[in-house]
Amino acid sequence: MSNETHDTAPAAISVRAAEIAVAVLIAIGAVVVMVTNYQIGAGWAPDGPEAGYFPMRIGALIFLSCLVVLWQALRMTGDAVFVTVPQLKQVAVILVPLTAYVGLIAWLGIYVASTIFIAGFMRAIGKFAWWRSVLTGVAINAVLFWVFEMQFRVPLPKGPLEAALGF
Repeated sequence: MSNETHDTAPAAISVRAAEIAVAVLIAIGAVVVMVTNYQIGAGWAPDGPEAGYFPMRIGALIFLSCLVVLWQALRMTGDAVFVTVPQLKQVAVILVPLTAYVGLIAWLGIYVASTIFIAGFMRAIGKFAWWRSVLTGVAINAVLFWVFEMQFRVPLPKGPLEAALGF
């Protein structure tokens, strides 16, 4: 993208805000890692390190790194643009349907949700004919069903359609 877009497009998120948000989110994850590994045992037992010994220390290093990033971000001056509104809209075009897809897996099963996701993207983004979109979505998921369920014998989440069909 050219610099002209950054100059004319409104900023949605600054670099400073993005770095603060990411540092805080990763720090929260690091605290969860430290606490859970401390609970399972993060010390040194007579026979060596306990199960949480190394993961807790890695969590602590990540947490300390987040504090450094946070400190640097808080000292940052200027209002450099991390992402503009048009760029954020492009991300939303993928992120919103992807989030809906993940949510639908619990109710419809992975195969039906994936068929809808593939067909929807082909139709909305690729501008393919509806019949080609649906046929491609069904064909891809039929192959995936054959590979995972029949060849590898790895059961994936199924929904009411698969139950009705006896899968």
